[in-house]
Amino acid sequence: MLEKYYKEQQEGRRFVVFAKVDGKAVGYATLLSCNPHGPEALRSLPVVNDFNVLEGYQHHGIGNSILDRIEAQAATMSDEIALGVGMHPGYGSAQRLYVKRGYVPDGSGVWYRDVLLPMNGACCNDDDLVLYLSKKLK
Repeated sequence: MLEKYYKEQQEGRRFVVFAKVDGKAVGYATLLSCNPHGPEALRSLPVVNDFNVLEGYQHHGIGNSILDRIEAQAATMSDEIALGVGMHPGYGSAQRLYVKRGYVPDGSGVWYRDVLLPMNGACCNDDDLVLYLSKKLK
């Protein structure tokens, strides 16, 4: 996947930020100029498309540093940025980080497999269950 991201960055379709500790990649995030899925597809907002910090390196400021760079790049495109975050406990650290950084739910509800989940809709609490958040940058 990282090779794909590198190629897309070379083509100008994706902005990628890596974090390294002692020469080892420990985290990354990518930014798209707009999200092809979810509620942001129609809003044309830059969107964090993939964000990861290895578990042993979380809670050391690495995620914040990555997001600082991503948000700075997004600010050259828009006054707002969006992202989707999974709802299961594995995303707990990311959920807390986004709230602390000023991201708020966009109000569209919960999405499952890129489709708005209706009230009482069936889903599985897996990586495809997502809440979209946004943040004003300026």
